[in-house]
Amino acid sequence: MNKKIGILTGGGDCPGLNAVIRGVVKSAIIRHGWEVIGIEDGFDGLLDLDKCRSLTLESVRGILPRGGTILGTTNRGNPFSYPKEQDGKIVIIDQSDKVVENVRTLGLDALIAIGGEGSLKIALELAKKGVPVVGVPKTIDNDLRGTDFTFGYNTALETATDALDKLHTTAESHHRVMILEVMGRYAGWIALESGIAGGADVILIPEIPYDFTRVCAAIKKRSDRGSRFSILVAAEGAFPVGGDRVVAKSADERNAIERLGGVGQYVAKQIEQCLEMDVRVTVLGHLQRGGSPTTFDRALGSRFGTKAVAMVAAGEFGKMACLRGRTIGTVSIEDAVRDLNLVDPEGEIVRTAEDLGIMLGR
Repeated sequence: MNKKIGILTGGGDCPGLNAVIRGVVKSAIIRHGWEVIGIEDGFDGLLDLDKCRSLTLESVRGILPRGGTILGTTNRGNPFSYPKEQDGKIVIIDQSDKVVENVRTLGLDALIAIGGEGSLKIALELAKKGVPVVGVPKTIDNDLRGTDFTFGYNTALETATDALDKLHTTAESHHRVMILEVMGRYAGWIALESGIAGGADVILIPEIPYDFTRVCAAIKKRSDRGSRFSILVAAEGAFPVGGDRVVAKSADERNAIERLGGVGQYVAKQIEQCLEMDVRVTVLGHLQRGGSPTTFDRALGSRFGTKAVAMVAAGEFGKMACLRGRTIGTVSIEDAVRDLNLVDPEGEIVRTAEDLGIMLGR
């Protein structure tokens, strides 16, 4: 049966999104002869049919090594909680019925939603309203419990590790404490794994509240041994014992989630107060989201894309493609977004870091 499927990318962008889009389009057309509709700017595109366009084999030619997404995305587009201006004020309205109506107007037999926890929760709610949805996991934080790895994470790790390699030389030359602030609101995977790979001396992650006294003591101990510099990696969501995350911008009527940022500077001030050392801060920010995807992320994205099409063919709706070991499988979206994939403070990778002499703030 000839089918028409829609595909969208929601939430923050990351390397590998185009690999998934390409995988979906090529598999749908070559294997099944289906039509693929690209929906621009996440779920917002289903509120404006002018943002929906046909994707062909020519549309995806050459996009495999490109970062970002050819469809565009937004991390604010929730049709169930949509900000709209009325009488000079911002009000929140439910636009989900219009999304469902437009899915039917487009004649879509399935909707493939590529996104992280937030986007997949929206997809789950649309599935409950009768939309045939298939999910593909995407987040550089690697915080989706339903899959061993999400695409984009490996590339972000490479970016962070490369930054640490570069910071080492200048830190040692100037006898400084160098702090690298990386992404990770609730999950500290990027900070932890890049810190291990990049030879960090201190790693601060959200799962382990840190003690400033212990952090400073570890840096001083290195200095007393003759190591006159230190490298510290901090996830943006890291916070001290008894304290809170550092917020760059509070939530408002347009942004339901506060924007984190500033933990690097916060930690730097504390270190400067207790140690007579020069401290500098580098914030990677959106550099972690950009650039060409690694081989791992290109392959994983391609596998997720073709698996999503196979799931549509098999009628496996309300599920998400996932990686378990070396195999691509499926898991219900509901199970995938029920809990976050967080670092176990007593787990093997944390023990590895501590066995290497890395201070984790405790």
